[in-house]
Amino acid sequence: MAVMESQMVPLGSPAPGFDLPDVVSGRNVSLHDFTGRPLLVAFMSNHCPYARHIEAKLAEVANAYAGRGVATVWISSNDVENYPADAPEKLAEQARRVGARFPYLYDASQEVAKAYKAVCTPDLFLYDAEHKLFYRGRFDATRPDKGTPSGEDLIRALDALLAGQDPPEPQHPSMGCNIKWKPGNEPDYFG
Repeated sequence: MAVMESQMVPLGSPAPGFDLPDVVSGRNVSLHDFTGRPLLVAFMSNHCPYARHIEAKLAEVANAYAGRGVATVWISSNDVENYPADAPEKLAEQARRVGARFPYLYDASQEVAKAYKAVCTPDLFLYDAEHKLFYRGRFDATRPDKGTPSGEDLIRALDALLAGQDPPEPQHPSMGCNIKWKPGNEPDYFG
């Protein structure tokens, strides 16, 4: 397991488009489905200990903020041939296990992960209602072997966004397992 930190894409960047299948409902979900609403895009995994560490609390936060108008999608872009725990049917089990009431999308081509410059799982991107990047980075400071997830960094960003405030600072990179790229499909943004 290679542990990496997120890229910290510039704030204000527009959300890249996507049109991906939801592993639970089977219907396609696109960025346009969330026009005019803040959107949290979380690159997740079913097998990564970092993603597993926060999955239940992240789902709880996402479900709670849905009632305040913030939409959420989880996206898995991992190579399922070499990481079968991240196959769509396993992701659907994960969504049910954590009580997700939002789409969990599967990015088979890995092009959406590349467009977002996603690096690790979890990798979080919070967009305002115009789909401009407001927050990117970690859920909180806990790690799989250290602490109980609180979501304090993301919650602080969500509250600032909904209150019409400036993005919170500092914003810290997320840390987690690298996205499992298909052989030869690794992105060129690692420097």
